Amino acid sequence: MGANMRTYEVMFILRPDLPEEESEKLIAGLEAAATQAGAQLRHTDRMGRRRLAYRVRGFADGTYVRLDLEGGAEPIHELQHRLHVTEPVIKFLVVRTDEIERRFRRDQRRRERRAARKPAPAAASAGSEASSAESLPAAEAAGPVSDAS
Repeated sequence: MGANMRTYEVMFILRPDLPEEESEKLIAGLEAAATQAGAQLRHTDRMGRRRLAYRVRGFADGTYVRLDLEGGAEPIHELQHRLHVTEPVIKFLVVRTDEIERRFRRDQRRRERRAARKPAPAAASAGSEASSAESLPAAEAAGPVSDAS
């Protein structure tokens, strides 16, 4: 990935009353617009029809689509513009994911280094129990004796 290449996740919701062939044509058009503008399409996920958390433009459900893209800022701005002016798109969200992935990897390395420095908690407590049991007299280490006769 180049210095100006970033990864993005573009999620959009289409009107539920849009016929499937029209929604496929619209998705293909948006994919083509993104690639012609200079983005690389990594994956398209057609998530299907789902209920919305709240009504959007009078609709209670919609058809969800997610695009996974790699590119600079200009192709993403072009795609955002197209999503904004396309009437069947009732809602969309664009998230830059390379920054999130970078932070996740950094935090994961930090956790691994921290775990390598600390002894495992189970081993530390098991060792202290063994040493305390060894210091007790044999009758106390065996546990309480019941005198139920």
